[in-house]
Amino acid sequence: MVTLTSQTNPEDNILTTDEILSAITTHASTTALLLLPGIQYYTGQLLDIPTITAHARAHQIFVIWDLAHAVGNVPLRLHDWHVDAAAWCSYKYLNSGPGCIGGMFVHEDNSSVTRPITDDKPEEGYTNRLAGWWGNDKGTRFVMANKFHPVKGAAGFQLSNPSILDITSLSASLEVFGLAGGVGALREKSVRLTAFLEELLETGVAAEERALFRIITPRDPLQRGAQLSLMLKGGLLETVMRELERRGVIVDERKPDVIRVAPAPLYNSFEDCVGFVAAFGEALAVARKGLA
Repeated sequence: MVTLTSQTNPEDNILTTDEILSAITTHASTTALLLLPGIQYYTGQLLDIPTITAHARAHQIFVIWDLAHAVGNVPLRLHDWHVDAAAWCSYKYLNSGPGCIGGMFVHEDNSSVTRPITDDKPEEGYTNRLAGWWGNDKGTRFVMANKFHPVKGAAGFQLSNPSILDITSLSASLEVFGLAGGVGALREKSVRLTAFLEELLETGVAAEERALFRIITPRDPLQRGAQLSLMLKGGLLETVMRELERRGVIVDERKPDVIRVAPAPLYNSFEDCVGFVAAFGEALAVARKGLA
């Protein structure tokens, strides 16, 4: 495992694409697998998935992306980008709820089965994997033979039967995504919404309170999704979170000093951003007085 540290932004560890590509090149000879987050959970940084994937694959490195914070947040073209594999949960931007079904992508180049399933010899053409009954070819699933014939595609990697109730909740959410025009249309609103929130945080908070936090998420809209991570001065987090809750505002905290604010374009409005910044300024004012 290699720890990546930014030389250009060591304080917040916002990695440039060049820094990531350089690390891949440096360690390519001893690296078999690249696993990175599409959007880094703490800073909200959106990585350049297609460029990094292409560079890693050029060095014969298998690429897996953790898309927990990216799916339903930014457009993804995993097949076209030749991503080897990816995994994600659905309870964040896909709105399915805690404990719901996760998702997986496996590129067709890594999931083909070339030997006929009637052949007694082991199948060829797919990477070693856990062999679950639900991933077995439906034509021979009930034969109960002591060998594994995987379904072609990502379905061949299934290990168990998902909850029907969970799938129903996710399907309902995806229908709403469709009615809203899909992720592409939502991304257009998201870019405007997050930029509006950023502007309000810089201009709509009194100077004394503005000095108590800074935005650590990249300012470039192409390097972030629907998230701004706010780094508070030390010792303010507990008070700020309590005061926000008193004002009916729910955001996420990452101790010791970060709150994550995510205006999701599917259901948040520009008015919501105004309301948040007003409440945030009031919460900061209370926290500041507590430090005096």
